[in-house]
Amino acid sequence: MYVRVNAADTEFCCGDLMAVVRPGLDGIILPKVETPAMLTTIDWVLLQLERQFDLQEGAVDLIPIIETARGLTYLDAILASGTRVKRVAFGAGDFTLDVNMQWQREEAELSYARARIVTASRAAGLEAPLDTVWVDLQDAGGLEASARAALAYGFQGKMCIHPNQVVTVNRVFMSSGEEIAFAERVVAAFAKAEAEGVASIQLDGKFIDYPIVYRAQRLLEKIAVIRARERRI
Repeated sequence: MYVRVNAADTEFCCGDLMAVVRPGLDGIILPKVETPAMLTTIDWVLLQLERQFDLQEGAVDLIPIIETARGLTYLDAILASGTRVKRVAFGAGDFTLDVNMQWQREEAELSYARARIVTASRAAGLEAPLDTVWVDLQDAGGLEASARAALAYGFQGKMCIHPNQVVTVNRVFMSSGEEIAFAERVVAAFAKAEAEGVASIQLDGKFIDYPIVYRAQRLLEKIAVIRARERRI
């Protein structure tokens, strides 16, 4: 369970945190993060609440949303703040409002922000980020197109604002059985070739070298985590 609280610079944020940090809370969604100080402050408050409720220090995850021009400008410093943050999220609604953009169905205007957030996350050693919500609840096709664009940019998932969106988003971001099977074949075939002193091969007419292998390994690692979680549930 993750709870979205009010922004750190509002009068409500501290009260929100005090009300929801309890055993069973997985994390906090923190909107409109614009400076490293915002993160370090919230991180400190969470630490005190974890101690108060005998939770393991750092147990409460913290996902900041980057959704203003200032937040995007200071993104590198925010990601280097040394807090409990493992991944960030992108909020296009407030971002397009802040910079006076028109948020259109094709979302071409989001390209720079999406690429910036994905690249900075990788450079900082964080997980891939989470993409913005899709606000038109009646446009299922637009939701799928937005999710596929986010996947192509390198996001690991997409936030949802209605339960009906979850199935579509999971389907887009969850690799197909064919993709998983091909990744398994790539890893196995390349391991065999590498043992024989070969650093590149062809598989099903496709050229396979280290970048392709690393991508396949990354996919299989993600699937292993998902399957392990499903077994626990």
